[in-house]
Amino acid sequence: MNKADIGLVGLAVMGENLVINMESKGFSVCVYNRTVEKVTAFLNGRAKGKSICGAKALEELVSCLKSPRKVMLMVKAGKPVDDYINELIPLLSPGDIIIDGGNTHYPDTIRRTKYVESKGLLYVGTGVSGGEEGALLGPSIMPGGSKDAWVHVKPIFQSIAAKVEGIFDGAASKRMPCCEWIGNDGAGHFVKMVHNGIEYGDMQLICEAYFIMKEYLGLCADEMHEVFKEWNEEVLDSYLIEITRDILAYKDEDGSPVIEKILDTAGQKGTGKWTSVASLDEGVPLTLISEAVYARCLSALKDERVRASDILTGPNPAGRFTGDKKAFIGDIRQALFASKIISYAQGFALLRAASETYNWGLSFGDIAMLWRGGCIIRSTFLSNIKEAFDKNPSLDNLLLDPYFSGAVADAQDGWRRVCSAALMNGLAIPAFASALTYYDGYRTARLPANLLQAQRDYFGAHTYERIDKPRGEMFHTNWTGRGGTTSATTYNV
Repeated sequence: MNKADIGLVGLAVMGENLVINMESKGFSVCVYNRTVEKVTAFLNGRAKGKSICGAKALEELVSCLKSPRKVMLMVKAGKPVDDYINELIPLLSPGDIIIDGGNTHYPDTIRRTKYVESKGLLYVGTGVSGGEEGALLGPSIMPGGSKDAWVHVKPIFQSIAAKVEGIFDGAASKRMPCCEWIGNDGAGHFVKMVHNGIEYGDMQLICEAYFIMKEYLGLCADEMHEVFKEWNEEVLDSYLIEITRDILAYKDEDGSPVIEKILDTAGQKGTGKWTSVASLDEGVPLTLISEAVYARCLSALKDERVRASDILTGPNPAGRFTGDKKAFIGDIRQALFASKIISYAQGFALLRAASETYNWGLSFGDIAMLWRGGCIIRSTFLSNIKEAFDKNPSLDNLLLDPYFSGAVADAQDGWRRVCSAALMNGLAIPAFASALTYYDGYRTARLPANLLQAQRDYFGAHTYERIDKPRGEMFHTNWTGRGGTTSATTYNV
């Protein structure tokens, strides 16, 4: 076999499927895994008869690759990535490329890009979304790092990526790959992190819609299946709505819905938390996604919640709804759509802030199109986001775009009815409620932070601005008559 186009390290599910995907698009691949038996099993199984070869050591892998050598790591994030980088550097030549395709925290990618480049090599940190099916059939790929590497990895990445109809001037055009260069150093992994944060929000919103229909309206799984089936044929059309539809229809061996037998404790791998922490670092209110993260944390307190349910009191929503169920389901749909808009508005606001902080020059419309196919949050809704940023690349917030401001205006009556009913009937809806609170806060010209600033100045002499004076001019009041005129030297808005 001639030298391979790319090498891949790590034959877990994602790694295997990416290799099969690459080979199916005409690229030859050399594979390596720390447990060599996995290489042998793969070559004798799924890879048999294909343009895929195996290596028993990294030295052998590197020697099997065309120049510039491209080695893609599909290993656990953290120390394993650093370990492989340090093992590979002495084996590679100037201009060769190391690629990290795992769910890596973007500060690590910033650090690694600088380090690898200092050794004369190129580095790519790329988000890959779509799970095992996406890896095999076409994921969304979000590469960043050393820009000079892009010309070498672009043919492979764009060939294996999902394809969607392009949108130009509002019209569909040829199918475009869900893969484009994101930006320098950690940009690709940052965008993937925000994707995952939005994914947390979308999933929590869908769960709250399900919860209200089940507990308040008393709908069974089959009835909710029909609701989600209908929703998936309109503006809410998306992968997560689609799989929710299918989950609700899935029956156990005894004919009962499997969903009713699943323990209500949710897991997480950390990307949602990273997104929330990044929003605090950037000073961007990411309330809905943060509540989605905390909802998973609360779900994990299963034993505590069971004990608390026998102690703490509140209204029981079961059997309390007496109105028009069809109309209220319409309200839930409106609440879900409006809250989804808020989630994406917050996510893109975080992308904008980080782009300025790290000088990434992110293209928000292009990012929306990268997420149109292959990834977990793929939906028709993202075309509207693409159009919004095409019309106004400097758009501060999606809520200020006419399409989205109009959509929320149309939805908010139903949204408010749903939130009110849920709260009055003791149903926890952290994502719906935080989304509505954010919306009301964002549309309010004068918030009560004037009192908060007075409090800060009272106990800490932190100073404040006045509405009758120019912005940036600071004042301090001697509130007690004992504080004097000395004020703090720092002030953070």
